Amino acid sequence: MAKTSPEQAGLRVVVLGGGVAGIELVLALRALAEDRISIDLLAPEPHFWYRPLAVAEPFGLGQVRRVELAVVARACNAGATFAAARYVDTHLRVVGADVGPTAAADVEYDVLVVATGARSVAAVEGAVTFRGPADVDAVARALEEARRRVRRRIAFVVPPGTTWPFPAYELALLTAHRFGAGAEVAVVTPEETPLEIFGPAIGTALEALLHERGISFYGKRYATAFAEGSLLLAGGESLGCEHVIALPTLRGDPPTGIPKDERGFVFVDDYGRVEGLPDVYAAGDATTFPIKQGGIGAQQADAVALAIAARAGAPVNPAPFHPVLRAVLLTGSTPLYLRHDAGAPGASVAATEPLWWPPDKIVGRYLAAFLAQHASLSAA
Repeated sequence: MAKTSPEQAGLRVVVLGGGVAGIELVLALRALAEDRISIDLLAPEPHFWYRPLAVAEPFGLGQVRRVELAVVARACNAGATFAAARYVDTHLRVVGADVGPTAAADVEYDVLVVATGARSVAAVEGAVTFRGPADVDAVARALEEARRRVRRRIAFVVPPGTTWPFPAYELALLTAHRFGAGAEVAVVTPEETPLEIFGPAIGTALEALLHERGISFYGKRYATAFAEGSLLLAGGESLGCEHVIALPTLRGDPPTGIPKDERGFVFVDDYGRVEGLPDVYAAGDATTFPIKQGGIGAQQADAVALAIAARAGAPVNPAPFHPVLRAVLLTGSTPLYLRHDAGAPGASVAATEPLWWPPDKIVGRYLAAFLAQHASLSAA
């Protein structure tokens, strides 16, 4: 277990997780509450990986970046402990940090925030599963094998259940751009329209883009397995292809002692409070909110940070989480910027900022600037 410990004072806030929501919480808490709180970041890994560029890396168009969490902690005068959270005792207000196969060290808290994210589970038997940076090489190998074939039929699958569908479309568009007319590329998804979470306007525009690039769209389909050149679909259908790359389904994985639903996700209210647990909050992919995306996690984290800062006496007013989706779809030529205000159904428009984080929030701008400033620290 590695640890950095600056001088601690004020309300003790422990943040579990070093992903987007965890980083946003640390930055937002320090910016909003200033010296009214002490912050401890407890994360299983010492790095934050900027994951969106993982889809571009197999094509040589981008590189996954990382930021040292210790740098984030030092910039915020926060402690950083690099160990997994094993359990939470909400009566004693301690987190058990996993320091070995049979040993744990207690981390005390006044306020706890669970931002442990979600774990990826393979969803289509026989397919290459694309979870992010760890699977870049596997996707690159599949593309190289496809290049050597006379017939190139490649399907990208969005599985049923909780997932983030964006990478399937990016991989399909980038593959079609790479091979041109020399490959048959398909997207297979339970969605009725492409990226339906962004609303009908984006779905119509993306459907036209897929058609323009020669990509077949199979909506309302549920892929189950891939074997012997055939992608099997629920209901007895099948699709002939030589390669299948599937996204995973997601499961929550909070420490023992945090209540969760049957899929492992944590119930929270609009301010991020975990029902029935005093001074325990959750944000990001760990929660039951169905869209698992960095910008959404950051917005949830901002709502939690406001609530905690107000509790610590900062001159701020808590505000509920209001989801706004922003994303950049890599198309193989020019990016497509998307925005969808989830509070206004159908309000899908072209975005103007290639950011996960809402640029109209000061903490979002701070995080974006921080990552840009420290990008040179990282090299995958």
